[in-house]
Amino acid sequence: MSVLITGGAGYIGAHIVRLLVDRGDRVVVVDDLSSGDASRLSGATLVRIDLAGDGARERLGSAIRDHGVTSVVHLAARKNAAESVTDPAGYYRDNVGGLAAVIGACADTGVRRLVFSSSAAVYGTPAVPRVDEAAPTQPINPYGESKLVGEWLVRDAATAHGIDAISLRYFNVAGAGWPDLGDPFPLNLITIAIDRVRRGLAPSVFGADFDTPDGTGVRDYVHVMDLAEAHLAALDALASRQQADSPAGAQVFNVGTGEGASVLEVLDRLRAASGIRFEVQVGPRRPGDPAAVVADPAMIAQQLGWRATRTLDDMVSSAWQAERPEPTASLA
Repeated sequence: MSVLITGGAGYIGAHIVRLLVDRGDRVVVVDDLSSGDASRLSGATLVRIDLAGDGARERLGSAIRDHGVTSVVHLAARKNAAESVTDPAGYYRDNVGGLAAVIGACADTGVRRLVFSSSAAVYGTPAVPRVDEAAPTQPINPYGESKLVGEWLVRDAATAHGIDAISLRYFNVAGAGWPDLGDPFPLNLITIAIDRVRRGLAPSVFGADFDTPDGTGVRDYVHVMDLAEAHLAALDALASRQQADSPAGAQVFNVGTGEGASVLEVLDRLRAASGIRFEVQVGPRRPGDPAAVVADPAMIAQQLGWRATRTLDDMVSSAWQAERPEPTASLA
């Protein structure tokens, strides 16, 4: 298999690249390195393209032809929900425009297998604590909206161009598969807390009065290695379907563990992993934060045979032990 991965020099992408290279697949990474690191590419070929820039579709098509690409994994996107509120046009340009360039290049070159990086942010604030793929999609910020529009675009491309596609709705990704592939950006609970503890500061807790066992928000955390393996399962399923001459379509799957952990539980795991008995700062809830959001991952288990196998302790300890490189660039 020859796989092109957009955003492959980033945190999640680097894990997928390493797994694919290790099993013998040919890998081409398309990345503008605005937030990625070329040293993480594990021997994959790098092609630098700004997917939202002029001529991106044509340049992608050339890369696909030059390297005999048969499958595409589209990860490249901006993902800071708070930033998306202040720069909605930028998020739509990069996230939707970049995906449009990828789909156009696939259509131009006859590539018929696509895995799209979506997000649980498409659910917004769910009315139920455990969500399956049929739950209403009501994103509450431009980031989540851009991912939902992306799913629609992927669905329409399946109809228009015969592209067989799988969109993966990630829940809260954490951990490191290897010490050199840790997440360099403190943008989620675990990485923010690690960053503060390493600097001798107390992690913040936003809201301790939710209707949960300890009053803090509950989320579904999935290890980045489990997530990377979900992408390989999706790629393999698409390849098998094409070999069987099955009709093209667009499927959506949750990628989570099906188990929730509260903010205080995560911080307790960090105390154990770090050996530091830090205190926390408790503040008011953030607007729009739901009490609990946990994936129902039954569909991906049934149809792709994928299940998360790593624990919250694995995530927190591997994130703590990971190397902490300085970010190569701002996410803006």
